[in-house]
Amino acid sequence: MSDIVTYEATGRIAVITLNRPDARNAVNGDVAEGLEAAIDQLEADDGVWVGIIQANTEGQSRPVFCAGADLKAINSGDGARLSTSRGGFAGFVYRERRKPVIVAVDGLATAGGCEIVLAADLVVASTQSAFGLAEVKRNLVAGAGGLFRLPRAIGQAAAMEAILTGEPVPAERAYNLGLVSRLTEPGQVLAEATKLAEQISQSAPMAVWESRKVVLAAAYENDDTLKEMTNEAMRTVMASEDLKEGLTAFVEKRAPNWQGR
Repeated sequence: MSDIVTYEATGRIAVITLNRPDARNAVNGDVAEGLEAAIDQLEADDGVWVGIIQANTEGQSRPVFCAGADLKAINSGDGARLSTSRGGFAGFVYRERRKPVIVAVDGLATAGGCEIVLAADLVVASTQSAFGLAEVKRNLVAGAGGLFRLPRAIGQAAAMEAILTGEPVPAERAYNLGLVSRLTEPGQVLAEATKLAEQISQSAPMAVWESRKVVLAAAYENDDTLKEMTNEAMRTVMASEDLKEGLTAFVEKRAPNWQGR
C-alpha cells in the first residue's frame, strides 16, 4: 500500500484515506492504483466487514474531499492511469465488491470526486461539504457514473439542475434529497462514519452483503430478476453457519458471534 492511499483496519472496520491534500486529493495514477489495492485488501480480509473512505484535508483553506481527475496528469499524457481495468475511474467507481463502503466527506466532492461518493454505499458528510458534477463548465461529461447515479440518489429534477449548471449541491440539501445518510459538524465525519460502520458490523455479515447486492440492483433490474436475486440471497444466508448462531443467540438472549460464513 502506498502513502498516497492508506489502509488501516481496527476490528471489523477498515479506514481508507486519500492522502494528496496538496493536490486537493485529485486522482492521478497513484491514487487509482492505491485505492484499488485498498479495496482488494478490504475484500480479502475476512476479519473486516465494512470499509470507510475518507480524505486528508490538512492545510487546505477550503477543504476538498476530492477534486476529481488530476488535469495535470492528463495534460502530461498520463491520463490512462486514472482508471483501472477492474475498477474504472479511481480504481473504484465500477469495482465489483461485496462489502459495504461508507464515504466520509468533510469538504467539496466535485467531478470525479463526487462520482467516487456516488459509487459508495452510504454517505456521511459535514455541513461544510458539497457535491457537484462541474464537467459541463469545462466542456466535459461526467463519465464515471455520475450522470445515472446522481438522478438515482437525489431524483431527476434536482440532478438535472446540478448536472446542467455544474453547480454543487450543499450538504444540507443533499441530506434532505437522500444522498447523505448522516449529517455532522465539520471534523466529526470519521467519528460518525465509524459509529455507522460499527452498527452495520453488529449485523450478520453475509446477510448484509447479500441484502446490499439486491438493493443496488433495484435501481435497474426488473421485478422478476429482483425476485430471483432475493431468493438467491435467502438461499445463501439460510445455508450459512451464521444462521444457527443467530437463532441460538436469540434463544439464549445474548449477542451473536458472527463469523461471516
